[in-house]
Amino acid sequence: MSGEQDFKVFKSSIGFGLKAMRSFEVSEELIEYEGRRLLNDETYGMDNRYLFYLNDTYCIDGSARSNLARYINHSCSPNAQAVVSYDETSITIEAIEPIEAGDEIVIDYGEEYFQAFIEPIGCKCAKCGG
Repeated sequence: MSGEQDFKVFKSSIGFGLKAMRSFEVSEELIEYEGRRLLNDETYGMDNRYLFYLNDTYCIDGSARSNLARYINHSCSPNAQAVVSYDETSITIEAIEPIEAGDEIVIDYGEEYFQAFIEPIGCKCAKCGG
């Protein structure tokens, strides 16, 4: 997996984003989504947009700024995807198309997140004209 030097957090039109500082091939693991593992029951009522659910029991709280993957923005035309490990203990982001140095890394956040947080204000991804 890549190291911190392979990515750069940058100021984007919607806040911050994450750019690749080197090229990545299709299916290459980019970065791990890091954070505290919490019981899903503990998260009800939390105002936290960085919760990434592993399964029906656990999620990862990726809100710490040291988690570079938290800066990956949503896109309706992603170049990467989130992959939950077989043992459902971790999440990695992997390329689904070639990524060149300087490209922003973007994933599809999924229907539930989209409906709750993105749709009410309108999608601002490049595909949607944002």
